[in-house]
Amino acid sequence: MISKGALLERTQLSVVIPVYNERGALTNLIGEIRSVCETHNYEYEIIVVDDGSTDGSAEVAAGLPGVTVVCFRRNFGQTAAFDSGFQMARFPYVITMDGDGQNDPNDMPKMIAYLEANNLDVVAGWRKSRKDTFGKRIISRGANLLRKMFLRDNIHDSGCSLKIFRRECFENLRLYGEMHRFIPALLQMQGFSVGEIAVNHRPRTTGRSKYNVFRTFKGLADMMLLWFWRSYSVRPIHLLGSVGVLLLVISALFGLRTVYLFLNEQKLSSTLEPLLTVFTFIAGLLFVSLGILTDLLIKIYYAVEDMPYYSIRKVIRPGSVGEKPVTIPTSNARQADSDRSLAS
Repeated sequence: MISKGALLERTQLSVVIPVYNERGALTNLIGEIRSVCETHNYEYEIIVVDDGSTDGSAEVAAGLPGVTVVCFRRNFGQTAAFDSGFQMARFPYVITMDGDGQNDPNDMPKMIAYLEANNLDVVAGWRKSRKDTFGKRIISRGANLLRKMFLRDNIHDSGCSLKIFRRECFENLRLYGEMHRFIPALLQMQGFSVGEIAVNHRPRTTGRSKYNVFRTFKGLADMMLLWFWRSYSVRPIHLLGSVGVLLLVISALFGLRTVYLFLNEQKLSSTLEPLLTVFTFIAGLLFVSLGILTDLLIKIYYAVEDMPYYSIRKVIRPGSVGEKPVTIPTSNARQADSDRSLAS
């Protein structure tokens, strides 16, 4: 673990790139990354996570020098790809970026400098001048507004994949769904410090965008789940139980109203009070019970080690100079990573 405020004599950097059908962009992008790293004398590794591509992206990446390729058995999504890359990364700094070439590798040095100068754990890129379609920018702006309202992460552009992290950020980070958008908020919840810096954003020159409106809906659903987790992860009974108690109080008020009508000899069959009394009473009991059950499930979650929801088919590691890349079966790759982690 590197100490904050002190740059290593030679910066060590892992670059994680999730890829899904980006064959046309990979060669230039990785060439740019290598050029920046060598110009600044970084010690680096490039990890390409192929998320079930069908256009030969993995083969292109494996043919480039110094690139480790993680191949999924099928398309598991960008969150799974990031998570796999984080587990593979072995250097103190981890930088993420998209595989379509829209993120600019030339922003890496200033992000590293900003991280150290401000004593931060994470620096997120902010695409102040986006090169996307008008519709995508509008939807993204609305989603970012909602995210800032609910999660209060003080990040303008959480959807920008260009970010830098200290490696220790991933020691207890669990990702699922579309949570890659909310990594800064997740890390803030754990006490890590997060900042942002304006970065360059380039137009797409090859391939097709994988963005669609359904991903936005899934992201919003994950955002609401994260809001609940941020506010009530330790004791969900505080939320669900409070709603249940409120419904029980409302039920009692309707019950008193029903008794009043009965004592005044009014026909209860012509009023809604008896039905509302029963309905709110049952709903209140259900919410209290749900709160108790959720509380128990949360305790089980913390007690049981979760398993990854993605499956790695193989890992292709770069060979020595003049040698071919080495393909490692999944089980052996995991053992090698475990041994490497223990050694570091």
